[in-house]
Amino acid sequence: MAEPVVIARGLTKTFGAFRAVDNIDFTVDKGEIFGFLGPNGAGKTTTIRILCGLLRPSGGMCFVDGVDVGRNPEEVKRRIGYMSQKFSLYEDLTVGENLDFFGSVYGLRNRDLEERKRELLVRLGLEGVERQMTKSLPLGWKQKVALASAVLHRPKIVFLDEPTSGVDPINRRNFWTLIHGLAVSGTTVFVTTHYMEEAEYCDRISIMDAGRIIALESPGRLKESYGKNSVDEVFVHLLLKS
Repeated sequence: MAEPVVIARGLTKTFGAFRAVDNIDFTVDKGEIFGFLGPNGAGKTTTIRILCGLLRPSGGMCFVDGVDVGRNPEEVKRRIGYMSQKFSLYEDLTVGENLDFFGSVYGLRNRDLEERKRELLVRLGLEGVERQMTKSLPLGWKQKVALASAVLHRPKIVFLDEPTSGVDPINRRNFWTLIHGLAVSGTTVFVTTHYMEEAEYCDRISIMDAGRIIALESPGRLKESYGKNSVDEVFVHLLLKS
């Protein structure tokens, strides 16, 4: 059996006396869509920032694509794609200029960059907007550009931190079609969301509360285990218990 692309064991992050991530364990397999759910302040974003090499863990260990994140965060950054919950593109650049910039950051040059840009513009339905200023685009289109920037260099794993926050339901559904396309092509997708209906699209979900994982299973098995009809009902049930 293949080694998981993400491994966390006893992962902990403290800020002074506050324990934002509290001794959590999980793995994520290749090509899996792994969802991280939880209320605000549960520790989701802190965990994802540790895994991306942006925060140093206070305890435990974590490996991403075989790299020890605590020891070599810069190597992790080169291997992953990351889309933050806050819009991370340069709004005073065109769509094409943004893709050129992020492509160069990841070492893409000349023909390789141009071919990858064309591929993603078609794949994500962004044809015809390459010369438009990014700030002029609707939010749903901006999020697609941000996703394109995160996967330009063909990372094995992409981290999406609340990628559809503030996006209307139709564009959220379209965005998840793109996410499934990534997974089918072999990319592992680690995604945080506060939309319970989006959890149904994940292969497995982890529910966090107060820095701890209180459930980890496929949406179907969670609903079956707790006798609920939706992940939303499971989520509420678990939070009331904890």
